[in-house]
Amino acid sequence: MTQLRTVHVLGGGSAGSSAHVRSLASGLVARGVRVTVCAPPELDRLHDYPGAGAHFVPLPRLGDPAAVTALRNTCIGADVVHAHGLQASVRAALALSGGAPVPLVTTWHTRGRAEGARGGVLRLLERRTVRAASVVLATTSELVDRARRRGARDARLAPVTLPAARGPVCLHDGKARAELGAVDRPLLMAVGALERGRGYRTLLDAARRWRDLDPQPLLVIAGEGRERAMLQRRITDEDLPVRLIGSREDVAELLAAADVAVLPSRWEARSPLAQEALRLGVPLVATAVGGVPELVGDAAELVPYGDSAALAAVVRGLLEDADRRMDLAAAGRVQAGTWPTEDDTVAHVLSVYDELVGR
Repeated sequence: MTQLRTVHVLGGGSAGSSAHVRSLASGLVARGVRVTVCAPPELDRLHDYPGAGAHFVPLPRLGDPAAVTALRNTCIGADVVHAHGLQASVRAALALSGGAPVPLVTTWHTRGRAEGARGGVLRLLERRTVRAASVVLATTSELVDRARRRGARDARLAPVTLPAARGPVCLHDGKARAELGAVDRPLLMAVGALERGRGYRTLLDAARRWRDLDPQPLLVIAGEGRERAMLQRRITDEDLPVRLIGSREDVAELLAAADVAVLPSRWEARSPLAQEALRLGVPLVATAVGGVPELVGDAAELVPYGDSAALAAVVRGLLEDADRRMDLAAAGRVQAGTWPTEDDTVAHVLSVYDELVGR
């Protein structure tokens, strides 16, 4: 039997999609599939794709004309090309155009956000890439509908899950709390790039509202991005009980030490923070946007996006109600048990590949 040859393409690579490709590569290789991952070098340094058994090909960033040529050469002889995200899908569609027909699968892990002229360009790119794809896999029902509106021939809901933290994680770890400065005070944790749309401005507004609590809770935000300087100025000028700690590789350990996790984003699909919090039994307060309600069910407190008063009130209520926190912790673990496993995700993707190769 001929070995199935697949090429996986990442562009900018969000944390979720990059980790998903690592998990997918490991599972496919274990099933006898030959996997090549094409991505910017920094993603390999973070996720070690060769460590999963994949061949790694460094890909220049978007805008470098050498990127399409390198990808086209890598795709020669492939049975299936699988692109993750819009940037990767644009590159893959260009690389495959004009050559021997190779099925293209594209996974939408999240949605692009742009307005005005840039919004028009975004819609054009989405239309072109979904029409070039044999199958579009999407992580939420909303994204499936969006792909169909853009003209996808075949758009399906994908049972995508992210790998759980490896190794034991200690809940309410005293060492982690001491490092963060929250030994004798409640610890709130948020994780994600410091970019517009992640809701951190609203989160700082909420932090101002709970300064009167005694003891005063500490909000810790892990991540980097273009809004860091602005956020730090606000924290300093308004004397907010907030710490920005930059990008961290021990997010699971820090999150496990928290009393409450907070996800204030404008839009999320299958948020890595939400998944990790529920698995660990950390009470979660999140915005009711995108795929979040579908993901968490009744196992988290949901608030409207941009409503700092509602966010502050719900967090305050949880900090004052230990029983409710315990109920959410238990419900979170139960909800996480309903999600697809990594094996489910790999099996589904492999069935799509077999279907396309069989055609």
